[in-house]
Amino acid sequence: MRKVVLLLAALLVLTPVAGADIADEIRTLDGSGNNRSHPTWSQTNTQYLRVAKTNYADGIAKPVGGPSTRYVSNRVHNDSNQNLFSENSVTQWGFVWGQFMDHTFGLREEAGGETANIPFDKTDPLESFTNTLGSIPFMRTPAAPGTGTGTKVRQQINTVSSYIDGFSVYGGTADRLEWLREGPVDGTLSNNGPKLLLQNGFLPRADARGNAAAAPPMALMGRLEAPGAFAKALVAGDKRANENIALSSTHNLFALEHNRIVSQLPSWIPAELKFQIARRVIGAEQQFITYNEFLPALGVRLPAYQGYKDNVNASLGNEFAVVGYRAHSMIHGEFEAIGEAADYTAAQLAAIEAQGVEAEVDGDEVEFVIPLNVAFGNPDLFEQVGLGAVLHGLGGEPQYKNDEMIDNQLRSVLFQIPVPGNEGCLDGPTLPACFKGVVDLGAIDIERGRDHGMPLYNDLRRAFGLTPKTSFTSITGESTDRFPTNDPKITGNPLNDPNILDFTALFDVDGNPIPLGSEAADAEAVVGIRRTTLAARLKAIYGDPNKLDAFVGMVSERHVHGSEFGELQLAMWKQQFQALRDGDRFFYLNDPVLPELRRLFGITYRLTLAQIIEQNTGIDVQDNVFEAVEE
Repeated sequence: MRKVVLLLAALLVLTPVAGADIADEIRTLDGSGNNRSHPTWSQTNTQYLRVAKTNYADGIAKPVGGPSTRYVSNRVHNDSNQNLFSENSVTQWGFVWGQFMDHTFGLREEAGGETANIPFDKTDPLESFTNTLGSIPFMRTPAAPGTGTGTKVRQQINTVSSYIDGFSVYGGTADRLEWLREGPVDGTLSNNGPKLLLQNGFLPRADARGNAAAAPPMALMGRLEAPGAFAKALVAGDKRANENIALSSTHNLFALEHNRIVSQLPSWIPAELKFQIARRVIGAEQQFITYNEFLPALGVRLPAYQGYKDNVNASLGNEFAVVGYRAHSMIHGEFEAIGEAADYTAAQLAAIEAQGVEAEVDGDEVEFVIPLNVAFGNPDLFEQVGLGAVLHGLGGEPQYKNDEMIDNQLRSVLFQIPVPGNEGCLDGPTLPACFKGVVDLGAIDIERGRDHGMPLYNDLRRAFGLTPKTSFTSITGESTDRFPTNDPKITGNPLNDPNILDFTALFDVDGNPIPLGSEAADAEAVVGIRRTTLAARLKAIYGDPNKLDAFVGMVSERHVHGSEFGELQLAMWKQQFQALRDGDRFFYLNDPVLPELRRLFGITYRLTLAQIIEQNTGIDVQDNVFEAVEE
């Protein structure tokens, strides 16, 4: 207790106190010093860890070969415009929070990688998209310094800290943080205010301080790639905050939450201390939500916390970052937002609809359906729809099932701009007519695994303590790995017949059949039966389970009961999130300052995501926003 009192006194007066080193008791922005014995563990710009032996064609750096990744994607990841939903009724907050955490603890170094574009075969019978680019853009992740040459096996760099520490809110450098905080930008943090800079309750734009060119760099995609559009980009701790309006809204929510915490503190507390208190609480809140709501909703159950372990390296694993955490199948091809009708004029609704958004007034509410490609790089739309409406809608329905299928919004037109005049075909079967370029996240996921030297599927299972699979049916849980021999819809080589992907039956979460093409088929299907089994398609493509790309095998696995994952992905999540918890000296259950903040100021980190949403927006949401409410 004496240490806690001394530490809190040191924090409160911002002066050294005997027995308490202030610098050692506040998180660094880059994650350094968290582990006193190994101060570089998990800090920014350090190598990803490896659990398994690398798999390069030359043993050093050259990616292994295999079937064309777009070819695989067309036959395995293609959802044929049929949505299947989470069997555990996990809402869209599952993938949104997952992405927000991904942007907190992982971002590979990108600058300087070699071009290795993925071939695009326009003659593929299963290809329905036009690609005037001629290939699918792909850049290899650059080798970590000193690796990938001679006898040094190629490794990769994580540019953010691997802790759940609020990185996406505050960034990892003093320069970025100074720009984000209220006050002058003059090279020193000492004269900044305690609050984060906002504009009318929204994240600041790049031109918020006048000169957009002086703003911290932000990743640009979609509409933000137009000449001069950078000035409109939202600026946050992580550079990817503009990727989609759901992600932007989550960034925005925690900037508001930071300022709300600051407002609760007594006026006599110095500005820097107010800032550090709020930052500490924000990190704890995000950990609390992750371990008490997010992971349990997905069926990830960890052993009871036994305290901080300084021999645990919390750094992100390469296999987790490149294979295990890629749950892109969960992501909806559209966002649904729910706003109050009184908040929008007819002209405002018309302007929103003109972008390809459906807006339907239902009593005192407006329901928006926003295609994912419209939501990419579109901060103007985010502000037009509104923070509360976006946050409310994310808890409104289940996310997609975490299986082998990926929505065409990600599997074919990721970040692409629609052809002018075709805004009416932005989703579903008409999608190919809207776009002339292809960026396939499913193909990229497979290619990235080869790029990083990922072991093949069964080798990765062994590395995580699982027995290898000896047949494709043992992976998928299906009854056969053979194509039907008496189906008149399949002719010639089945792998070249688009009919192999047809859905023949759909079922809801209770096992009740759903008519194909019905309204329920688009909103309630949890299980889908296709004309050919996944096992048959995998066998025809790969021939042997020992030749499967790790990502393809992982997402093809039958789910562990009560979980959104198969055995391999679940094992990878358990190992990584336990390390992120046990290897963090500032984990909320190990931080003696947090209880004192509650005792002294009534400020607690023990808030659900629903409570944080309600306190910062005033909207009412269900108690657990990760679980869909039955109507």
